[in-house]
Amino acid sequence: MNTGVRITAYAAALAAAFGAAYGVGKGVGPVSAPASTEHAAHAAQAAAPAAGGGHAGHEEVAAQGPAAGGLQISEGGYTLALDTRQVAPGAGELRFSVKDREGRKVTAFKTEHGKELHFIVASRDLTVYRHLHPVRAEDGTWSTPVDLPAPGAYKVFADFTPAAGAKGVTLGADVSVPGPYAPAPLPPVAPTAEVDGYQVALAGTLDPGKAGELRLTVSKEGKPVTDLEPYLGAYGHLVALRDGDLAYLHVHPNAGGPGPDVSFTATAPSAGAYRLFLDFQHQGKVHTAAFTVRAGGQAAPPAPATPAAPEAPREPEAPEEHSH
Repeated sequence: MNTGVRITAYAAALAAAFGAAYGVGKGVGPVSAPASTEHAAHAAQAAAPAAGGGHAGHEEVAAQGPAAGGLQISEGGYTLALDTRQVAPGAGELRFSVKDREGRKVTAFKTEHGKELHFIVASRDLTVYRHLHPVRAEDGTWSTPVDLPAPGAYKVFADFTPAAGAKGVTLGADVSVPGPYAPAPLPPVAPTAEVDGYQVALAGTLDPGKAGELRLTVSKEGKPVTDLEPYLGAYGHLVALRDGDLAYLHVHPNAGGPGPDVSFTATAPSAGAYRLFLDFQHQGKVHTAAFTVRAGGQAAPPAPATPAAPEAPREPEAPEEHSH
């Protein structure tokens, strides 16, 4: 991931850039082609409108500009080729490669934030999130252990800059865990999240087409955490995924110290619901706090009004006694 948002145009514009921090590439639609037909499907995918695999009944997002990242399997002459398209629930392994226009496995990448490639796995209902660090073999095959807890539909994102390229690329593809599956509802909008005994408060708004600051404040046992540790060269990493199609952006913090505040500058590509995942490190361990936010001035739905209890009939008042 490069400093500054790495977003390129897509002909059937979907959305404006996510952030003015550190960003990634763009994409078109979700991928369903099997590995043997990936290359034949790329032209059709590039011409197709983006279609989501998110929550039934959630609001649709409006197209407002160039696409966000991770929505296509092939972009800029690079293709995400999955050797693993299905894993069992629990501990497993994912294997994949990045191929060039000629179908050759890419073996040369630029190192960014300590890694040649950043790999994200998220469930389609946005309740499971993994930020993984795969290992590359000499032949260009990447592998990583993964623990996906339940059956369902998942999406993987490969975020990298090839050594031969001037800008970053983010590619996305689908992985499944077989078994009975019912998507969970999107977690409600809330200003705070708890993870591993830490409390993280979110301030600021996410607005479509307008850059704004998101500030996250980390505390533990009611006390601010002022000694956050660098994780991959930063005090925090923020991934945003749009509900419905999982449009992706990985941003990095604005200048600041080791807590308790970590701020990001971000722009939503469209109105709608988003899931934010903050990775931060403290005392040698990485923690991930998750939030649901709504862009476009859509406040959290108000709680249903509780009807007032009927007023009990009043006892007739006794007449006052007057002394003469």
